[in-house]
Amino acid sequence: MSSETKPLSARADDDISWYSGFAGSIWTHGERIKDALVYSSAYLVVIAMIEVVTVMVALSLPPNPAPIVVGLVAFAVYGGDRITDAESDAISSPGQSAFVRRYESALSILSATAYGLAIAISVLGGPAALAITLLPGVFWILYATDWLPSIGSYFKRLKDVLVVNSTIVALAWAIAVVLLPMAFAGAGVTPTALVVFAYFLLDTFVNTEIPNVADRKGDAAIGVSTLPVVFGVDRTRRILYALDGLLIVFLLAAYLEGLLTLTLTIAVLVGLGYALVVAAFVGRTRRHRRLSIAGEAKHLVVFAIILGLSAAGI
Repeated sequence: MSSETKPLSARADDDISWYSGFAGSIWTHGERIKDALVYSSAYLVVIAMIEVVTVMVALSLPPNPAPIVVGLVAFAVYGGDRITDAESDAISSPGQSAFVRRYESALSILSATAYGLAIAISVLGGPAALAITLLPGVFWILYATDWLPSIGSYFKRLKDVLVVNSTIVALAWAIAVVLLPMAFAGAGVTPTALVVFAYFLLDTFVNTEIPNVADRKGDAAIGVSTLPVVFGVDRTRRILYALDGLLIVFLLAAYLEGLLTLTLTIAVLVGLGYALVVAAFVGRTRRHRRLSIAGEAKHLVVFAIILGLSAAGI
């Protein structure tokens, strides 16, 4: 029976079936794209590049390749870290672990290629830019691998040591995000640059501890000490409140000293307000992965506000 001779109800059922199948196909492909962006750390490339552009605006630096280099380094380092931790992540992040194991060869090649490109581009910025580009890789080796001899049963990796683990991540990130665009521009260290560096250092520390809440069972099982493992979720949430509050006071003081523009100060303070809302959900939601991404995406909010205020002439 042709479609023209079918009863209207039958044709309607066929249409519904086709649209349902099409919608299901779109949803499946969308889920795969989302998994690829999240589990491979590709989404962090965009966030890293926006952070560098924000620094360039804050320090009035001319356009340079730093955002591209930092984006490539972020993909390489986080990709390598996820490959290294694929086995232990099976407890706390089974979806990510399965994805990384399935595409381990491709991720390894892409990570190595990304770092190679970053190094090649950084050569254009001179020795300082090259050294800064290499530092995150060095920090990752110190952070994630068994380069230290075991001292009793205390630790083998800096990743296992309370506060040190998140500080290493925050320091590597702050150096890359703040100092690399300065190196490309040949800019000297100023009081404003120090304020911006301190902001990214402490802010990244906070963002590093948020996903540790979801990972606390897996971390405890393999001997990794994080704030949630040692102090519990409720105390961790209060610690994050305190650190964000400290940043607010610090940045207000910097603005009053004339070290930050009004536009930048407003944008960053709104971003920290957003961060406090994110921190309020720590331990109070089951969607830990989304909460972690929300925390990392704060700088997208900050940059959007900077653009909006600048367009308004503020």
